[in-house]
This record gives sequence, C-alpha cells and structure tokens, in this order.
Amino acid sequence: MVFACIVVPASLFYVVASIWYFGKNAISSMLLVLIVFIYSNFLPDLPSIYRKRNHSDETKNLALYGSLALLYFAPIFVWLMFSGIKLKGNTTETFHDFKSVALYGVFLVLCGFLLFGEFPFSTGNIFEIFSLSLYGIAGYLTHLKVDKVW
Repeated sequence: MVFACIVVPASLFYVVASIWYFGKNAISSMLLVLIVFIYSNFLPDLPSIYRKRNHSDETKNLALYGSLALLYFAPIFVWLMFSGIKLKGNTTETFHDFKSVALYGVFLVLCGFLLFGEFPFSTGNIFEIFSLSLYGIAGYLTHLKVDKVW
C-alpha cells in the first residue's frame, strides 16, 4: 500500500522534476532508490539469522562496530553464512528501533555522496544524494510500522 500510494507517485514526480527543472535524466537513480526502498523493507530482519537461541560462554555478543557492519552490509554476511563461512560472535539485536533507522539514514547519505556527488554541488545533485536516504528510511520505517514497533 505504501509502495503504490506514496513511493510510485513520489518516484514519478522525482523523474519528471529532474527532467523538467534540471535537464537531467534521473531514471537510473530512481530505479536504484526503488531497490534501496525494497531492500530496506527487509533489512531489519536480515541480521536476525545470526541470533543464537542458546547463549553459551564461547560466543560473545558482537561489538558495536560488528553490529553496525551487520546492519550496513547484511547481504554480504548472509552470503557468507550460506557459503559456509562461520563468523565468531552473535547478535541479539534485530535492529527494530529508531536509533538503527537514524544510523542507517546517515550511512545512506554517505553512500549517496559517493554515488551521486559531483563537485561543485548543484540542486539536482543534492536531490539525488538525499533521495537515496529518504527512500531507504521510508522502507525501514514501513517495516517498523508493519511490525508494530512504531
């Protein structure tokens, strides 16, 4: 429902406004932000596959940087797990909180600067840079709403 009523019209407006006002074709960046939106819908649950039901003394909880790496690069860790590579440590976090949303949003802003940042910055670049984080945060918040965290 959120996708059909909010994301699709916002994406169409984003492409038309980019072409009309900035003379820039934004279809490729729109497709990327749609992928980020869909990925962000599933992201809070992806690291939960590393949760262990029986906590033993041998496995320790991940440090903060390990938990953040698990949040930011979840597909890589899922691929490693299915490849048979076992990682030390475990997490009890499922990233169903607003602190994780904020950290993920900052990470996406940095990714937006790396992907779309061109010097000198123009208004069109700023829209592309922040659209990545806005769509990602919208997807993450949609997941939290469905799970009744929010």
